[in-house]
Amino acid sequence: MTTFSSSPNFANGFPTPGPQDPTAQKVLDHIFFLSETDWKIAREQEHFDFIVIGSGFCALAFAEKTLEENPEARILIVERGPFFLPEHFQNLPIPYQHVLGGLSETFPWTLSRKTAQQPKGNIQFQHGMIPFFGGRSIMWSAWCPRPTQEEMQYWPQETIDAANRKFKDAEKLLNVIPADKIDTKLDDAVLNHVASQRPVYNVMQKKLQKMLADNLEKIPSATRSMAAPLAVGSGELQGLDFAKFSTPSVMLELAIKQADKSKKKEGSPLKMVANCIVERIHQQDGVATALETSRGVINVGDAKVILAMGTLPPTTLLLNSFPQVKRAGERFTAHFITSIVARIPRNDYDFAQRLDELELAAIYMAGTNKKSGMQYHVQLSVLSDKNPKENAQKAARYMPDVVATASMAQLKDSKDYLVFVCAVLGEMDFINPENFLRLNGQSDPTTNVTLQAIASKKDLQTWDTMDEGTFEMLEKALSPKGEGAVQYWRGSPDKGEWVKERPPVDQRRVGGLVHEGSSLWIGKDDEGVVGLDYRPNGVENVYVTGGALWPASGSWNPTLTMVALAQDLAENLNRESISKTKIGSKKAASK
Repeated sequence: MTTFSSSPNFANGFPTPGPQDPTAQKVLDHIFFLSETDWKIAREQEHFDFIVIGSGFCALAFAEKTLEENPEARILIVERGPFFLPEHFQNLPIPYQHVLGGLSETFPWTLSRKTAQQPKGNIQFQHGMIPFFGGRSIMWSAWCPRPTQEEMQYWPQETIDAANRKFKDAEKLLNVIPADKIDTKLDDAVLNHVASQRPVYNVMQKKLQKMLADNLEKIPSATRSMAAPLAVGSGELQGLDFAKFSTPSVMLELAIKQADKSKKKEGSPLKMVANCIVERIHQQDGVATALETSRGVINVGDAKVILAMGTLPPTTLLLNSFPQVKRAGERFTAHFITSIVARIPRNDYDFAQRLDELELAAIYMAGTNKKSGMQYHVQLSVLSDKNPKENAQKAARYMPDVVATASMAQLKDSKDYLVFVCAVLGEMDFINPENFLRLNGQSDPTTNVTLQAIASKKDLQTWDTMDEGTFEMLEKALSPKGEGAVQYWRGSPDKGEWVKERPPVDQRRVGGLVHEGSSLWIGKDDEGVVGLDYRPNGVENVYVTGGALWPASGSWNPTLTMVALAQDLAENLNRESISKTKIGSKKAASK
């Protein structure tokens, strides 16, 4: 690779100074993405096997698996936004934490008045999309549990089996490792050194997860607990540090790898274009023929179109482009949230004297409402910090949950405590007819939908169950001296106080939903909007990935399953391509 970005005839300031207005996107276009000239050539002259819309988890999973099985596959990835962050924001310097929320999140829908005007302590909105290269992968919590057969109730057995076949591959791609294994390969000397640099998952992790497992029967609604599976596996590989997984650097590495293969005539380049919004899919008789984008029309030709752009945007695209697809957007599910921060005196634990200066624990606990079967889970992050003022920035950098973190106000007088941060997620009722995504007649085909999400009676029962289960977890399972030793934070994260009383509903329940799903649910024959082959019913060459496929959301974090099913789609289409090639060869030979 050359060390300058201009052409051979205009390099190094000769014969003129050359361009003086580089931007980050122009630099990246020169190396990784299609420039204006290359984009024109791609649209007007090139043919692709797959056109992937989006650049997040599912796009990476599909492209990586496809190129692993067939390096000659011609893939175009179309990303709506620019390049923003090269890594997960928690891997970057601490000031990058301020990019979370605000303008880094967009809402390509109109929220219904009925949802927006719900009182505090209820569902009030759905969290938005991240409109940049890598999507939500640059701002996620990295929790990646495998759902059990029971937790995938209402799913087609064929899809459950497909996910189970690919979970191991998905975990490998995402670098998933249980929290209790992150630092196990370090000997004592190295562990002591690492503990002086960052929080370690050591004594506290192992003791608390065993304590919860041993006391799980004290929480009637709980079904299982385990060390949190986190997509931070570089710790296992490098031995010293770990970093949260995101797609940008991995996708760029894949592009470089394919470019090298292309030079050696061993594969096709992976083409990517940024700042390109797909507004509509043109079709004839259910066959996608062209993509209308903000940067011109893309001729689909013989390509298969892969929708890897989240949950609601592909639903909006199908509603506008394929009106013959029945029931799209008629279901909507997501996870509603409770947030609880508590503390328990460190000396209540018999392992207190064995703890390093700064230790973390990440534990996953699942449960159900026994009457309805609706699910919840707790993402429990625990921090033991003997010097909060010194370690505040370190703790923020390594906290296992992006949003559920302890604030400085909560930590500053908790140097003699273990601080428990609970992000509790419950599944919404997928058959609630009040929840939907519908066209609303507005002019912009990328945002002309209305989203409504209202908690049903069943949802409120689940919410009560998960709140009580969380309090029982803290007071009965994890506090050696019982509920009297547990203190709760009341007030805002930056201004509040520690009290003995449990926080009230309006202070613990969060208004924003996460992990939206079910708007294009998968089912056998006509049971779903999308068939078992991932194609919307009545459409020939368009395929759906991601949370839109979920028949019911369960409560488990969806990313691992999304990736597994995207890999399954890639394998299915590769087998289909090989089969067609063989049939074509036989026909040619018979002539």
